[in-house]
Amino acid sequence: MRSFRSLSADVGMLGWMWVSAVVIAIDQLTKWMAEANLEPGQPFPVVPHLDMTLSYNFGAAFSFLGDQNGWQRWFFAGLAIVVCLLIINWMRKLKRRQVWAALGLALVLGGAIGNLIDRLLYGKVIDFVAVYFDIPFVMENYHFAIFNVADMAITGGAMLLVFLSLFASDQID
Repeated sequence: MRSFRSLSADVGMLGWMWVSAVVIAIDQLTKWMAEANLEPGQPFPVVPHLDMTLSYNFGAAFSFLGDQNGWQRWFFAGLAIVVCLLIINWMRKLKRRQVWAALGLALVLGGAIGNLIDRLLYGKVIDFVAVYFDIPFVMENYHFAIFNVADMAITGGAMLLVFLSLFASDQID
């Protein structure tokens, strides 16, 4: 059986874009399922501390600029396109041994494109994963921001890239 590393060497770093394609497909499928089966703002309990709650974000992270009159849709779409092009260029320049950096970048790219599709098609990003928890003696029923699969991929990829930059810089530069 071939190793993870030798397989990646055969396809080159842009070959990791299949990861982005999988993220995009899962993201768009789950958003479609959320819209088809959930009512906006009505939680559907899944397990303790996790609900599916359909929500729309007209801004960026944590609804930043979401209350504006629409210009932010095109601003964030344009920004996402620029970031995606920069990521693709970065991936193209990676060395074959930098598989973990390629994976992190592919995750961020897939998530960025998944949310870009929403902005371009609907003018908003579809979110549906709601996490909440209790902090004894401090806060009851704390609700984190509602998010989606694209957001999870972006966060996971970014965390991997930060980890690599701190502990395995040969994977990044």
